[in-house]
Amino acid sequence: MTRTRAHSRQTHAVLDELLADPDVERYGFDLARATGLASGTLYPILMRLEERGLLTARWELGPGRPRHLYRLTAEGVAVAQERPVARPKPIPGKRSLA
Repeated sequence: MTRTRAHSRQTHAVLDELLADPDVERYGFDLARATGLASGTLYPILMRLEERGLLTARWELGPGRPRHLYRLTAEGVAVAQERPVARPKPIPGKRSLA
């Protein structure tokens, strides 16, 4: 099924951040800090992108608690490259964690 709506600014922020180095797996916490998105916004975006086959997610099991790692798929890279990489303007009322 082809997507008919444009991605939100928040989704573009996530795609742009992952596209900066598409071969590197990133933790959700790192993506939240880099994009300024709250977990309640970020994780649903990550789940939708994974469901659509645009990114992979895997559990990292080791000392401490398990954590998800995320990385763009080849299709995700293509979708992310469909528009210029540019960080969206900050969302009013949201502060950056950086």
